[in-house]
This record gives sequence, C-alpha cells and structure tokens, in this order.
Amino acid sequence: MTDNIQAVIWDFGGVLTSSPFEAFNRYEAEKGLPKDFIRGVNAVNGDTNAWAKLEQSKVNAEEFDELFRKEAEALGHSVPGKDILGLLSGNLRPRVVEALKRCKAKVKVGCITNNAPVGKGAGMQTDEGRASEIEKVFGLFDEMIESSKLGIRKPDPRIYALMCEALDVDPKNCVYLDDLGINLKPARAMGMTTIKVLNEDQLLSDLEAATGWTLTD
Repeated sequence: MTDNIQAVIWDFGGVLTSSPFEAFNRYEAEKGLPKDFIRGVNAVNGDTNAWAKLEQSKVNAEEFDELFRKEAEALGHSVPGKDILGLLSGNLRPRVVEALKRCKAKVKVGCITNNAPVGKGAGMQTDEGRASEIEKVFGLFDEMIESSKLGIRKPDPRIYALMCEALDVDPKNCVYLDDLGINLKPARAMGMTTIKVLNEDQLLSDLEAATGWTLTD
C-alpha cells in the first residue's frame, strides 16, 4: 500500500514510550503479587471499571484510588489505585520518535491515546523534564485525540472515525499502531493496515514493511 498511504496513526504509551505493562510487572514482583495481576484487574468489566472511568475523566485520581483498590481486593489482593497511577508514564523510545518524524515528512500523522487526567500533560508524567520532552513529541502530530478530553476511549469505533475525519483521510489508506490487540480490531474493521506493537525492533521492522519506507539508519 506504499503509494496509497495517507496517514500513519499512532497509539502513545507502549508504542512511542516503553510499556506501562513492564512497570506493572516490576511492581507486582516487588509486592509479591501474581504476574499480570494489575492487567487482570483492568480486564474485569473493561468498559465500566475504575480504569475505564478514569480514562474518560468520569472519576478523579482520588476516586480511582479507592475504586481500583476495591476491584483488586475482589480478586484477592489489596492494591491502591494511587500506586498504579505512578506507573503509567514510560520512557520515550528515540528510534521510534525518529521513525515518527520520517513518517511525518511523507504523510499526515495522528495520535489516539487512552490517557487519564493525572500527572503533567497528555503523557501523564510526574517529572517536569520528561513531561517537556514528551510534549515536544506530541507537538509532531497533525492531530491528537485524548480519551480523557473526548470522554470516549479505544476501542470505541467512533474514536478512529473521528481521527480519520480530523486528518481528512480514508481509513483504507492508513496504518495504525497499538500495543493492545483489542484496540486494533476496530481500526482493522475500518480497513486500516494494523500493527500490533510487541517491542521496539518489531515495531520498526513491521512499519517499514507496511510502508516501504526507510525509517531507521
């Protein structure tokens, strides 16, 4: 589809930054929790649980703290929601940021991120310096959609349609990257070429294959 690409659309956390799932696993190991316990909590009632409400700004950080704790306790372990909020901000992946810049030089680029109204800026950073670096990356996008501002979140099909409308592109001429398979399904159903991000090297290789562009040196 090289000649037909109109846009490359990106998820943020776990794509342009290291995955928060890595931070979740480190926390679980430190606290003696089962591996992937936090993801398991977030998977129960995924459209209406504490996590879903936070990403749509239906609850604030304090309310999330208690709601998440109760959901975790129902699965056998007490985990404060405030601890989870401190694990959300990842580190930028410089090679992926460079790939974003090279894509931007050729076509439109957009970002759809499920985020929460916590920390500094759309990247939910707790460190001022890192927040500034991430805001510069956000500034590269032609369009950006944040779940916490819009009030809907992936995988709601509307959020992908809104991005295509904002970019004025045909979904069939778009590439979409996300680290969660559930978020790729609606994009794929619309006709987008989708890439599930497992790690940095695989992301770059698959994106080069999908576009035919050289994105790394």
